[in-house]
Amino acid sequence: MKARILVVEDEKAIRLALCGLLRRSAYEVEVAEDGARARERLAAVPYDLVITDLALGEGPSGMDVLSAAKEFRSEAGVVMITAHGNEKIAVQAMKKGADDYVPKPFDNDELRLVVSRVLEKMRLAREHRMLLERVQREYSLDGMIGSGPAMREVFESIQKVAETDLTVLVRGESGTGKELVAQALHHRSARAGRPFVAVNCAAISRELVESELFGHEKGAFTGADARRIGRFEAADGGTIFLDEIGEMPIETQAKVLRVLQEKTFERVGGNHAIRVDVRVVAATHRDLEKDVREGRFREDLYFRLRVVPIQVAPLRERSEDIAALASRFLEQLAERVPHASRSLSSEALARLARHDWPGNVRELRNVVEQAAVLAAGPAVEPSDLGLDATAADDPRPRTAADDPWPRTAADDPRPRTAVDDPWPRFDPEEIPFSDAKRRVVTAFERAYLLGALRKNGGNVSRTARTIGMVRQSLQQKIREHDLRSESWKQAS
Repeated sequence: MKARILVVEDEKAIRLALCGLLRRSAYEVEVAEDGARARERLAAVPYDLVITDLALGEGPSGMDVLSAAKEFRSEAGVVMITAHGNEKIAVQAMKKGADDYVPKPFDNDELRLVVSRVLEKMRLAREHRMLLERVQREYSLDGMIGSGPAMREVFESIQKVAETDLTVLVRGESGTGKELVAQALHHRSARAGRPFVAVNCAAISRELVESELFGHEKGAFTGADARRIGRFEAADGGTIFLDEIGEMPIETQAKVLRVLQEKTFERVGGNHAIRVDVRVVAATHRDLEKDVREGRFREDLYFRLRVVPIQVAPLRERSEDIAALASRFLEQLAERVPHASRSLSSEALARLARHDWPGNVRELRNVVEQAAVLAAGPAVEPSDLGLDATAADDPRPRTAADDPWPRTAADDPRPRTAVDDPWPRFDPEEIPFSDAKRRVVTAFERAYLLGALRKNGGNVSRTARTIGMVRQSLQQKIREHDLRSESWKQAS
């Protein structure tokens, strides 16, 4: 939408000149000939910017217009126009809330630059405020769904480092919620009232990435017809989130490293060092260690970024969270689409739990929302989900850890070993139920622990954290079930 600007000027020639200049710059412009009329307009219309002369003849002054703007439209920017020699009054106006001033006679290019800069400042402030409200409503740490050990570890890390200024590297597959982690770090820190600026490094072309991050001066390159502040400058005092940092061109990485080390940078085409106070949170789904070895990512930047690493597990490894996530998405959808289904049947929940979710939480949200809107009945059923039929139709090879149910030799023609299929074989007619139950429970426990050790490469500490056990208890179970390292190495 076009920015809406109110011009308050009692001199007709200047008023017409301002209107023509701003309209040629594609702004929507309205005028007020005096302070009284300006106050009426401010009470009735949501302007983005007010440009007012300090001296308005008889009646309310430019200072009164400033007060009215802050009273009725606190979100609007205010630019003062001053006569020569009134710069001190303009400074006083800025102390009372004006965003900038332009002295008469003003240069057209200078005025355009001031207007553009103030509108950009207002836009960023508005977006930040909306994001803050949204985060407080939906994405606070308590709002991040996670009951299993993987997410509990993420929550603990956030709580430990949020109040610090340490650089954090969030790792995880696409769609796992890495930006939510960055937002939680920001909004639980002392910087919460300052900007949170997110940058998707993969979405910016190589030619424009430096201009996007650091800004540019007028004339720095073809098309740079005005100065532009970059994302680092916009995030001053707050947090900048560099998503998909692994996609950043290596020549730009050196400049980001300088910001991390020295807190300074220059705009493209400029030679003036700009100092910023910014906390950096980066995220990636890439194997940065491999990229460092192959020369695609700077090793020094890698070590500066991973001061505190946080790993967000894929959804397939925390299926215990699927039901809660799906319910949250349905609640949020109901606020926007009243006719959408507000519940999932037990069969639909079971189907969600069996899906692999290559797109992670983002894919789950899309599937749930689409199913809720299109469902024929009051609850979402498996047929509404648009997923493959059932896990039984899954063509992947299955192991004892995937399908840990006892079966007789006649039911399973596959070659069997203790490692591949640890379930006991017995004849129900010869073995009492209590003895069979004990054997099955023991076999289930062994198969579960063996599967967990396989998934974690035999790392006992990581396995214990994943399944929520104390390390010493897991070691005891390994001894009880004779799960020596040779077993999981052979199975992996």
